[in-house]
Amino acid sequence: MNRAAAVDRNFRRAIARLAGAPVSPRVPRDARIRRATDLTAGDAIAIFEAMTQSRHLDFAARDLKAKGAGFYTIGSAGHEGNAVLGARLRLDDWLFLHYRSGALYQARARLLPGETPLMDIALSLCASSEDPISGGRHKVFGSAALRIPPQTSTIASQLPKAVGCALGIERRARLGLVPPGEPADNIAVVSFGDASVNHAVALTAINSAIHARHRGEACPVLFVCEDNGIGISVPTPDGWIASQYAQREGLEYVAADGLDLADAWDAAGDAIDICRTERRPVFLHLRTVRLLGHAGSDVETEYRTIPEIEAAESLDPLPRAAALLVESGALDADEVLAIYEDAARRVAGAAREAASRPRLGSVAEIVAPLAPLHPDAIRAEASRANYESARDEKPRHLAALVAAGLADMLAKYPELVIFGEDVGKKGGVYHATSDLQKKAGPDRVFDTLLDETSILGLAIGAAHAGLLPCPEIQYLAYFHNAEDQLRGEAGSLSFFSNGRFKNGMVVRIAGLGYQKGFGGHFHNDDAIAALRDIPGLAIGVPATGEDAVEMMRTAFAAARIDGRVTVLIEPIALYMTKDLHVPGDGGWLREFPAPGRAAAIGEGRVAHGEKTADLAILTYGNGLFLSLRAAKRLAAEGIRARVTDLRWLLPIDTALCAREARGAGRVLIVDECRRTAGPSEQIVTALVEAGVDAPIARVTAEDTYVPLGPAAELVLPSEDGIVSAARALAATRRS
Repeated sequence: MNRAAAVDRNFRRAIARLAGAPVSPRVPRDARIRRATDLTAGDAIAIFEAMTQSRHLDFAARDLKAKGAGFYTIGSAGHEGNAVLGARLRLDDWLFLHYRSGALYQARARLLPGETPLMDIALSLCASSEDPISGGRHKVFGSAALRIPPQTSTIASQLPKAVGCALGIERRARLGLVPPGEPADNIAVVSFGDASVNHAVALTAINSAIHARHRGEACPVLFVCEDNGIGISVPTPDGWIASQYAQREGLEYVAADGLDLADAWDAAGDAIDICRTERRPVFLHLRTVRLLGHAGSDVETEYRTIPEIEAAESLDPLPRAAALLVESGALDADEVLAIYEDAARRVAGAAREAASRPRLGSVAEIVAPLAPLHPDAIRAEASRANYESARDEKPRHLAALVAAGLADMLAKYPELVIFGEDVGKKGGVYHATSDLQKKAGPDRVFDTLLDETSILGLAIGAAHAGLLPCPEIQYLAYFHNAEDQLRGEAGSLSFFSNGRFKNGMVVRIAGLGYQKGFGGHFHNDDAIAALRDIPGLAIGVPATGEDAVEMMRTAFAAARIDGRVTVLIEPIALYMTKDLHVPGDGGWLREFPAPGRAAAIGEGRVAHGEKTADLAILTYGNGLFLSLRAAKRLAAEGIRARVTDLRWLLPIDTALCAREARGAGRVLIVDECRRTAGPSEQIVTALVEAGVDAPIARVTAEDTYVPLGPAAELVLPSEDGIVSAARALAATRRS
């Protein structure tokens, strides 16, 4: 059953009927297409052209897939009324598009001479490496020139960053950072489906926008719900969207019939004007219909009857737009058909050409934009010290040096904003942002909703708006509430845009175990596998204040130079630690490193021990503290331990690990994360792959949640456990 052919046939029959109707008097291009609308004949024709191009791209996608030349067929057929937004928005507005916003994309591309949207989408359908936005990595709507960051198979994950972009636009203006020549009244627009509205990430994004409005903050975001009444096979109840959003306080609701070009044009104009002039969130409810099923693999007859499918096809917006053009006298039926046929010819030509273009052919080519790294440029930026430093020479604990390091970064980068739960007046739960708001002001250091999805979405959007975001997640376990904002959004942007878009940021997370008097698994979380699984992410775990400052300098430099996304996990148990071996020794205090000193991403260091040793201890975070204490006890027994602080857990300095292992001949890995899926697994694998022939042992956390109170000590690595394992290892013969 070829429904594409049926939809095409229905359109042609509709045009034939129009050709037999009385001819309307021809109207000029600047004439209104009907009474009580602002839509002119010229604008209607241009929008119709974009609609037909999008429709034929949907047809071509199916044809290419059938021939084995295309790979992605989720289409926009029935949603073409969204083209009015492409025509009405400005090129300085930001767009985060749903996968059915094809006509919107085509209409927007018409605003910028030189764009080749038909060929661009055809290349994307064919996964060609010449696709100008993703380089063949996915079929997406995206363009740097059009300010459309690419989205893949979005559910609703693009909504939080759209809200973040809107808030970032306003914050950037308040900080006086609007680029010369750019208007200060641009907006952020995000489109999504009616089924997506039910997703938690959509709910939190809309709530975040309304919350901003409630507290008096401008938030110029336009939510565009493309409502086709069905999510894959599950119908959306009639009236559901309106019942939830038509009367929502703090959210302007505008209904639009996307099947009626003039109504959609007028409603979209009203929604855009409100959003732009009043700087507040608007919900545009755009009625659409889904044609051709959900996607190429979807067999629609499994859940819809033929009469139901035909009823949906009878609502097709293209014949309706054609009728409006002919009945108004903007065009005659032959001219309408000529536009449709011209789109078919142009798309077919683009599809043939795209199918012959090269595709990605090597791993190196595929991963090139994943996490660009220009170490020389990053090193130079990290060492740049032309700012007034907060440095003093008094040794301080980790939390104090984190705060001082962030103060330096605020002085160095005027576009830097630091935000999260309790980071403002309170200065963080552990005082790691203490006094920063007083020094830099509430526009640069501020509190957010207690919602991690909103926090990370705000960071992504703020980066799009030109800011340098540093969000804080209050506890490591809380990150899991919002992990897809890093995995599916921030971490993937450079990859799916072939490096044309970047959202550099430094995410700070208080985490790991050993917190005394306050815990349970939410506050003593030792699981970082979900972070280490994100391609291209950099993860650092500074154990001392000195390392924290040097690592954050590099992280901010990498965000600025390469758009790198870095997570710094700060061990809670070490925040206030002062002593190492005995009370009062001050062994864990450090001086603030001189401006210009930085620790390169992925660079570990030897923290203790002579060149000749009986065993190498490889560790990080709290493990460093425990291992240094254990090393002193081992030395008293005549066992020489050389302790290496990995500092970075993604990437891990495997070359240093191998070098230390070969030098000592025995290796003990102290990993405070769980035995399964913890970093120690990669270290062991790396040593084996490097050909290290030496006894290897691991001291890790148990594969369990961390319990409350003293019981936590039973499942986390301990000083005694390290000493015991080291003794056993030292007794083995060296390879």
